[in-house]
Amino acid sequence: MTTQQQNFRAYLPSTIALILTGCGGLAILLLLSPPLVWARWGFYVLGIMALTGLSLPVVYFFHLRFPSDSPAESNVLIRQALWVGVYGATLAWLQLGRLVSLYVVLGLAGGLFAAEYFIRIREQANRRPPVIPDDDPS
Repeated sequence: MTTQQQNFRAYLPSTIALILTGCGGLAILLLLSPPLVWARWGFYVLGIMALTGLSLPVVYFFHLRFPSDSPAESNVLIRQALWVGVYGATLAWLQLGRLVSLYVVLGLAGGLFAAEYFIRIREQANRRPPVIPDDDPS
């Protein structure tokens, strides 16, 4: 069974754990803590966890629906879901300081797309140096 045909059950425990920890932690954090520095860092970390858990099934579905020539492995699916979590949590973090504009949204999205694009190119490159046989005349 290739990783492209792998069932979503392999990702289900991590998805549920991320959603419960992230969303539950955010709910507790928003209801019970004052907006101090450590609470804001907790908001960022728990936001990444919640958004990663929520986007993992969507990323999995997109890779099933739109397969590529080289099937995506599990580390690619998790990394792309993590990019969604980092993007959403960073925008929420910047919104707290009223620093979000259209250019920030598009620039951050473009930077993350470029990073993922170059990582995928590096992963798909299977270049190996040529092996030159040693012709020993003796």
